[in-house]
Amino acid sequence: MILNLPIEAAEGYKSASQRTRVITETWMHRNMFCPACVSNSLTPTKDGTEAVDFLCARCDSTFQLKAKSGSIGRKIVDAAYDAMMRAVLQNRLPHFLFLTYNNLTVSDLLLIPNFCLPPSAIEARNPLSPTARRAGWVGCNILLDLVPPEGRIPVIKSGGIVPKSSVRKNFRTVKPLADMSVKKRGWTLDVLTVLRSLNKREFTIADAYSFEKVLSKMHPDNKNVRPKIRQQLQILRDLGYLQFISPGHYRWKRNQ
Repeated sequence: MILNLPIEAAEGYKSASQRTRVITETWMHRNMFCPACVSNSLTPTKDGTEAVDFLCARCDSTFQLKAKSGSIGRKIVDAAYDAMMRAVLQNRLPHFLFLTYNNLTVSDLLLIPNFCLPPSAIEARNPLSPTARRAGWVGCNILLDLVPPEGRIPVIKSGGIVPKSSVRKNFRTVKPLADMSVKKRGWTLDVLTVLRSLNKREFTIADAYSFEKVLSKMHPDNKNVRPKIRQQLQILRDLGYLQFISPGHYRWKRNQ
């Protein structure tokens, strides 16, 4: 994997946004592998393909690339809010690749598998002003801190290349989430996210209940949050994330 961006690919392009797109997509095509299978390359889609920039010819996984200069930050600007929410709820999102660069060198590349993005992590932006060309249009942000740490898989971190085998192992670790329904998975991801924010190797049921209000806001239709939290603790245990060490006491089996 070469971290220098191929600036020669943008020859003939004048718009800064077009140049960025061409350079980063060319870099991705030359350097990125499929995390979902053994393929060592991704294929660019045809221009104009909605929401998908790359696909794996071997396993048919699809990917969307977002690239910018600087740091990734907490929010990633994405497409129309309604279209994004429909894609989430209908389970037809691509996997996401978030790339950042400094001085024409890739500094970070973050993979978020499509089954690790809960509906709660999609934020509606303010509508465009009445004077805008698309007045009233509502875009969305992806809130990275509402994606659990397990779902934020580094491919390049602070200029360091993560071994391909580690990326694929981390992808396989969260892959069982793909077998859950979107609604059930959303709860599991949200509970996993808030529990990880405790930054404790061990925690209690009281710790889990302390997020009752937070989870109520994420899931306003559910009026029995505490039973749901207990259910999710069992699911996280069955998925191999937790072990029950005594009544009301839990320990992570996997580090963040």
